[in-house]
Parts: sequence; structure tokens; C-alpha cells
Amino acid sequence: MITISFKHLIVAAVLISATVLYWQSNEKKDAKSAQYKTRTVERGDIVQSISANGTLTPVVLVNVGTQISGTVAKLYADFNDQVETGQVLAELDPALLRAQLQQSKANLLNAQVAAKIAEAKLKRNRLLKEKEFISPEALEIVEQEVEAAHAQLAVSKAQVDRDQANLSYSVIRSPISGVVIARDVDIGQTVAANFQTPTLFQIAKDLRQMQINISVAEADIGQLHIDQSINFTVDAFPQRKYTGTVRQVRLNPTIQENVVTYNVVAMVDNDDGTLLPGMTANIHFVVMQKIDVLRVSNAALRYQPKDSESGPAGKPPKSPSQSTVYRLSDNQPVAVTIATGITDGNFTEIVSGEIEEGDKIILSEVVDKKESESKFKLRVF
Repeated sequence: MITISFKHLIVAAVLISATVLYWQSNEKKDAKSAQYKTRTVERGDIVQSISANGTLTPVVLVNVGTQISGTVAKLYADFNDQVETGQVLAELDPALLRAQLQQSKANLLNAQVAAKIAEAKLKRNRLLKEKEFISPEALEIVEQEVEAAHAQLAVSKAQVDRDQANLSYSVIRSPISGVVIARDVDIGQTVAANFQTPTLFQIAKDLRQMQINISVAEADIGQLHIDQSINFTVDAFPQRKYTGTVRQVRLNPTIQENVVTYNVVAMVDNDDGTLLPGMTANIHFVVMQKIDVLRVSNAALRYQPKDSESGPAGKPPKSPSQSTVYRLSDNQPVAVTIATGITDGNFTEIVSGEIEEGDKIILSEVVDKKESESKFKLRVF
């Protein structure tokens, strides 16, 4: 029984060793064939763009304020309400304004009476002057009194007009048709219009058309122009791409901590209303676009074999537009010099070179962990 068991052990060891050797040889063959990570040269579109961030705002945004001070008595509009031109939004307490108007009207009546008295006195003194009962100087004084009465009458009329206007200002009306996007007052709140007009409401004229205020670095501003296309996304809908066009490149720079940027305004259609004021837009300005061109992965442009320096035969490219890629031929890298065009960060256009669609271009070398593990297992056995 002991001899049979020993033979069985020997046979088992031989079988295991043969299996390991066979598996190791297969792994080496696979390692040779999978030594490089490659990607096929293909045709496709390349869009060269500039990235920037911006904020969505309404094209027309009106701050509705008040020209008089007072206490808010009534509110007729709230957030997101659709309003029309002339629609009443709020009312201020008119009690004090009505009292001022009544006082002005009383002053007007007083001025009218004073003017009539002065005119009657003038008429009487002219008759007296004709009969030479008074001197010309006395008549001149009465004429000046009439002029002063007429002036005071004009002042009183102006005060009535002013107080009537102030009373009408107590009713806050919408200057445009649109949607209320902000309400900054509540009933009972006091607003003061002494030095600066307080803002009560913000009304956007038409949210179906939006604009993006974009901050662009000075290094990129020279590549932008009017009517240039843009693509952008918003965080609320990250999978959806929106489009727009550049309407204005403003010349006034913004300088913060020695960093110069320029404000660029782009127009965007918002027919479905998904874009809201204040959203952050991640923008890509389309600088150049090529359709159905031969392209190569940018990773292939960065790859160099370990035993190579720069370019074929260790020589650098002749110009910045030339690059070297390595085509996989018989499982060996073959250097190919190509002329490159635009890039979108992932792919680069191939302008010319001894390379064709379908060629396998090396992206990187693959470190085969299984091969090293198999060698370790062999040493153990």
C-alpha cells in the first residue's frame, strides 16, 4: 500500500508540473500578443473649443421700485406670477399722501382768491390813476402785487400736480409684461426713497430668450467673435447639451489679483423653460470644427517606447505641427511621423503621414502581471 501511494504521488506531481508548464507557455504567448494597448485610426468629427463658465440671466430684467416713501399696504403679485404692462403689483398706504394733496388744494384756493383780490385792487387803482387820485408809483406797486399773486397761484398749482403724482405713485404698476422672479417687500414693510430708489420687484420680460454672461480669460478672448457658436451644459441637466451664439464681446476688462478677464454675452433659446435665471453654465466656444477627418487618440501622441527618445531615430519633430506615433506591425512598434491639425483634447486631426484608416496605433505598454506571477509559481514548483 505504501509503494502504490508513493507512485500515485509521483504521477500527481508530474501531471501538476506539466499543467503548470503548459499554462505558463500559453501565458507567455498571450503576453507577447497583448504587450501593447492599441487603438484603431478612424474617421470622425473634431471640434476645437475654449472652456469657460457663465451665469444665465434674462435678456431684459427690470427692477420695479417706488419714487415715494411709505408703508406697503397691499400686495397683488408674488414670485413666478405672469404680469402685464400696467398691472397693479402693490399699493402703499395713501393716507399721508392724500392729506398732502388736500393741503395743496387748499393752498391753491387761497392763491386763487389772493389773485382775484389783487386783480380787483389793480383795476380800482387804475381808475384812480386816470383821475389822478394816486401817483404812478402807487399804481406800479399794485401791479407788482398782482404779479406776485399770479406767481403764487402757479406755485400752488404745481404743488397740487406734484401731490397728485405722488398719490398715483402709491400704486405700483408693472412697466413691462413678463414674469416676477423676485419680490423684496412684504405687507407692513416701510420703504424709504430718500437717496436711492428701493427695489420692490424684479420682472423678467421673456424667459423664452436668455443670455449668458461669460467670463473669458484674456489668453482666449482673441479667438472669439460675434455670431460664434457655443455649446454648454447646466448642473441641473448634466446629460443635456444646449447651444447658443455670441452676441457681444465687451471691451471693458475685469481685473482681479492681476488676472484679466472679459465679459462675453451669448444668446440662448429657452422655449421649453428648463433654463432658469442664475444657473451656472459650463460653456465650450466652438473655435474650429472638422467633419469626417482622419483622427488619432491624443494618448498615441504621448506614447514613446522605453528604448526610444524623441521621434524616429531619437530625433525631435521638425515642427510643432509634426508628431510621431507608433503603429503596431508584427507585434512591434514602428515609428510614423504625421502632420497634425486641430484637437479637441481627446483626438487630434491627422493632416498627412504614412498612416491609414484602420491602422493600429499604440497607446501604451501593458505590464503583464500574470507573466510575473507564473514565473514565481514555476520557481515554487
